[in-house]
Amino acid sequence: MAREIAEQPAALAATFEHVLPLRHDITRLAAGRRHVIFVARGSSDNAGVYGRYLTEIHAGRQASLAAPSVATLYGANLDLSNSLVVAVSQSGATQEIVDTAEWAKRNGAAIVGITNDDNSPLASTADVALITQAGQELAVPATKTYTTQLAAITVAVDALAQKPGTLDADIARVPDAASQMLQGSVEDAAELLAAAHDVLASGRGLTFGTTLEVALKLEETCLQPVRGLSYADLKHGPIAVVDADLVTILVAAGEGPALPGMTELAGVVRDKGSKILGIGGDATFASRCDVNLAGPDLPETLAPLALVIPAQRAIESLARKLGLDPDAPRGLRKVTQTD
Repeated sequence: MAREIAEQPAALAATFEHVLPLRHDITRLAAGRRHVIFVARGSSDNAGVYGRYLTEIHAGRQASLAAPSVATLYGANLDLSNSLVVAVSQSGATQEIVDTAEWAKRNGAAIVGITNDDNSPLASTADVALITQAGQELAVPATKTYTTQLAAITVAVDALAQKPGTLDADIARVPDAASQMLQGSVEDAAELLAAAHDVLASGRGLTFGTTLEVALKLEETCLQPVRGLSYADLKHGPIAVVDADLVTILVAAGEGPALPGMTELAGVVRDKGSKILGIGGDATFASRCDVNLAGPDLPETLAPLALVIPAQRAIESLARKLGLDPDAPRGLRKVTQTD
């Protein structure tokens, strides 16, 4: 896992080089279609959460996350002729995702597939396949396959914008920003989490998918139940559970409209006695955290492509502190099949 975390800057650069030339193909495929639906499970679903926000904020198109059981269990007939479906699967072989993509195609949708395997069933099903260039990932927890999915989603969404290409200057900075996330110690963060009785993770907006991914990584790698909530949902009731027995992980970009609220939340949580692990944010946000892992120097739209990396590093270190094998968490396989 540690080795694959370190491979992310090169994997991101290679993925952008490979998929950017396909942006025009997606623009043509999506012509006349206004709705975007993301189909995924697990880490890929967290990537889809980012995709949903980015589609509505950057491309100005309505987006949603699919409920695959509508297709695979209920076989509902929907008119998807106005929809572009973005199906995301690391292996491209999760049968539920492939079946849902095929169902969507039969119901009139155009399909963009995002996978790390160009010989996979998903790649064959897709009208346009964006093949991430993560290389083989041996550790069960997804790291470089997750961030390269984010890169492919960024390109797919930018293809839907009124003026594709406006993100290109910042896209070019992503690999270097990811490299910076490999620097510095994460031991204080690992120690804080190791001492935690309970953990809660919160974020909002474009970084909410990162929040969910950090929670998932803690659960599957460190066997630590973690609830991931948006800032808004946390304040609607669950804030009552925050106390001195809880470590709160707060995730924020270094800029953007969600940052003031996350900074305010840090103060509220601290007043309730909770220790805070901050990921990203600015200097004011960091000052309200007990431990802060600095985030990338990227705009909020692209920050998620590197923001998860320091958290991945801390979680890998935590697993080893707990005597666990981060590369092969118990009960998990690389490809999870559902119905």
